[in-house]
Amino acid sequence: MPDFHESPSTPYSGQESSAVSESSFKKGPANEGGKGVKAGKGFGKADSALRSMPLNADAERAALSCMLLDPSEIIPKAIEKMSNQFFYVPAHRIIYETLLDLYKNRPGGTMDLVVLTTELSNKEQLEAVGGAAALAELLSDVPTTALFEDYAGFLKEKFVLRRVIQDCTECVTGAYDGPENVPDFLDTVEKRVLKIRNETEQEKGIEDMKVHVLSVIQQIQDAYEGNGEAGGLMTGFDDIDKMTNGLHGGEMIVVAARPSMGKTSFVMNIVENIAIDTENPTPVAVFSLEMSSQSLVQRVLCSRAKVPMQKLRGGFLAKSDLPKLMDAAGKLAQAPIWIDDTPGITINELQAKARRLHAEHGIRMIAIDYLQLLKAPDTAGRDGREKEVAEISGGIKNIAKELNIPVIVLAQLNRNPDGRGGKPRMSDLRESGAIEQDADLVGLLMRPEVYADDEEDRESKFGEAEFIIAKQRNGPTGDVPLTFQKEFMRFETRAHNDED
Repeated sequence: MPDFHESPSTPYSGQESSAVSESSFKKGPANEGGKGVKAGKGFGKADSALRSMPLNADAERAALSCMLLDPSEIIPKAIEKMSNQFFYVPAHRIIYETLLDLYKNRPGGTMDLVVLTTELSNKEQLEAVGGAAALAELLSDVPTTALFEDYAGFLKEKFVLRRVIQDCTECVTGAYDGPENVPDFLDTVEKRVLKIRNETEQEKGIEDMKVHVLSVIQQIQDAYEGNGEAGGLMTGFDDIDKMTNGLHGGEMIVVAARPSMGKTSFVMNIVENIAIDTENPTPVAVFSLEMSSQSLVQRVLCSRAKVPMQKLRGGFLAKSDLPKLMDAAGKLAQAPIWIDDTPGITINELQAKARRLHAEHGIRMIAIDYLQLLKAPDTAGRDGREKEVAEISGGIKNIAKELNIPVIVLAQLNRNPDGRGGKPRMSDLRESGAIEQDADLVGLLMRPEVYADDEEDRESKFGEAEFIIAKQRNGPTGDVPLTFQKEFMRFETRAHNDED
């Protein structure tokens, strides 16, 4: 947890704690059963500022009481689930930190009230916590440690609220000061709010092997009942699906190519297959940083209707083209696809929008076109482009893990393939270090006809395409042959030759 200095300078008063805890301990023991936990007795006089911040003094004392009642059992849980910043009352924070020090430094973490009192006295902090009498009362605050995790949850909620208050107050101050660059200031504000969420997310506890085995067995059962199609979202390209078993939640999939190779069309074909051409359409979000939403929809319409884009743009549609376009438009209009074409979007903005779309519409996949057009204002210009790309790549991976959905991100390759007859490698990725590291799957798209030496060679390779799986964290690598219908900007599974 981050350092967060908002505590008052003076100890907390038991006499004034009850008014605070009655309003703040809405779900805790103070309001359940009519008795509650004793609050802050013997801890000096309260500062008026103490009341202005969210806190739950009763829960703080209850958590400390649990730790003292059963240190060997409870303190390890406290280390995992809590931070010293969860304790707003200074005296409580001192006691918490001392308990942790004793646990670390004593064999088996053995301690009792006498040991705690002696340790605080040696540190000359006994009076700061209200003396030995105040410590003795901790043992009678709760009868059992059974509700410790509940107390920890109450404290976390108050801590998060204090973080929000502090960060928002600083943002308000910054707004009054008149920032030079308002868009950058908005990015900073949003990043601070998102940082609170990321830093205070409930961490998964340590689970024994039985839990993990049962989870894996369930996956195996689902895969068996689904004839091998339960592993992930099927792309609609059979040979790719066989190698990957679909697109899996939490994965970052990079599709990279040189310009004009058709990578946008390829990914939109996948979006179509997932969101339209299936019995159970899957909600998908598309972030188009290069093309406008209108241009993107036009391309998808022509691809589905198999009407050349040139005819649509030039206004030379045949009579037979219009019904095909209308039919494709009807299906596309009903598809659960959300498109955001905001130019120059930052990684923080993308994360915020993705979270909202996931919460409101249940999206199960994200496509981003393309990575190098995203921005990370806090890193750009300060640490160099590679650091900025690293932050962007890490942010994409984080959102995939957080929402547990696959994220397909397009990326540009440098010019190196041009000198090798078009054959790309993973190292050809621009600012490749972080992208290679974060990606779970890297697919390189190429069309041999683009690099043909002469017209005859071009004709022999016409319509050929390859999807080269250069990296797959949980599966094989290799080349997947595809067919590219250039006039319709559409990729399809290449028909297999029986002689092969």
